Parts: sequence; C-alpha cells; structure tokens
Amino acid sequence: MTALEQLQTDFQNYLLTLGNSMDGHILGTTKFGSQERLAIYADAYRLRLLEALEDNYPALHTLLGDEEFDRLGRRYIDAHPSTHPSIRWFGHKMHELLREETPYRDQRVLSEMALFEWTLRGAFDAADGSVCAVDDMTGVTPEAWPNMRLQFHPSVARLDLVWNVPALWKLIDQDKAPDKPEAEEYPASWVIWRQELRQYYRSVTVDEGWALDAMLDGQNFGDICDGLCEWLDERNVAVRAAGFLKQWINDGMVTSIET
Repeated sequence: MTALEQLQTDFQNYLLTLGNSMDGHILGTTKFGSQERLAIYADAYRLRLLEALEDNYPALHTLLGDEEFDRLGRRYIDAHPSTHPSIRWFGHKMHELLREETPYRDQRVLSEMALFEWTLRGAFDAADGSVCAVDDMTGVTPEAWPNMRLQFHPSVARLDLVWNVPALWKLIDQDKAPDKPEAEEYPASWVIWRQELRQYYRSVTVDEGWALDAMLDGQNFGDICDGLCEWLDERNVAVRAAGFLKQWINDGMVTSIET
C-alpha cells in the first residue's frame, strides 16, 4: 500500500468510526486544532448521510418530525456506517433498526413506513425489462398450462403491512397532512412494481398475495391451482388463477411466459 493509499484508508476509517486513525496526519493552526479541523470533514460527511436518509425516507421524516428524524438518522449512521460506493444504497437497514430497537419498536408503523419507502425506491431503481401482453397467453396450449411459469419484472415486490402505511404515504407525497396511523386486525397484502419511470402499488387479496408469492418463487400454474384450493372450490381455482395471471400481465408485471 502506497503512502497515499494509506492516508486515504486512514481518512475513510476516521469518517466511518471517528477513531484515531488520522492522528499525526493533520496539523493544527493558531485558530483550529487538528481535531477541530478533522471534525469539519466528519460533520460534513454525516450531514450528507443525513440528507441521503431524508431523501430516501420523506414520509418517515414527516411522521417523526425534524428533531426526532435527525436523532434517528445519527443513530442509524453510528449503527450502520456506509459500506456501499454509492450513497443511493445508504439506509437499507432502516426498517430493521426501527423494528428492533427502542423506542421505535413500540411504534411499528415507523418500521413499516421505512420498508414501504425503501421498496418503492427499489422499484424505481430496478433494472428495465420488456413486458408481456395478454395476447401472449393465447399461444399457450391447454396441455402446457399446468407447467406454465412466469418471469416477473425486476421491480416487482410483495409486502404484508399491518398499518395504513400506503394511505399515509400517499397523503404525505401529495403534501397533505397525514391521517392518524391505524392498524388493521390482520396484515394486508400489497404489491409494488414499476412501469417505465412510474412506480405503482396496490392491495391484493390474501389468495392473490399467496399466488403471487408462489409464482415469484418459481412455482407453476398447476401448483398455484392446488394451493388456491385452500380458499376456493376446486372447480373454480383455474379460472381464479388465470384471472390473476391476466391481471399481472395487464399491470405490466410479467416479462415472459415459460412453458
């Protein structure tokens, strides 16, 4: 390692840990000591990370308010220093911190909001992919339907949420005052995806959520029909499953049909 590489490594370690790796590298002046000069860079770095968190979690920021979000952000920076070359990915464990640590774990709406916002960002940044049309299903012979599988757009993601997070997020995104957070008796199923440059999300029924999870996991149409028997009469499952497939294709969630 060259002297320059060592200096860069020491400086990075200082910014990440605020340790003593830069001792001896920086001289003080008559106005500022060496630690004060280093602190200028450390403060600027942390402020930039806070800005990134604010950008990734605007609705969470609104729910918490400026002061509490600032405290949360600094706590997150200490617990999960940035490790990715791109600042875009800083904050990916926010929902875990909110779910597991006090006092936030007593307000589950916060962790669910963080998860929802991060998933929306992930959908926006997901790779592009061409999507199918419903007419593509006409080429599948009746004999091939049981073994048919779908490949989904990289942006497609499934969430189960107890709190009314999507409704709160929508109001905040429209610069409106959010309603009071409310919890459902049972988790609600949601799907998030992207078409071109726009993100979409919608609620799904329990059986559609299960079917989508199974298809995302690689199960075929026959498997879906078998599983849907938990909710439907055997005579109706094929029509129900085919309706799901048509909806997913119309939504722009499917990139290919494999038989």
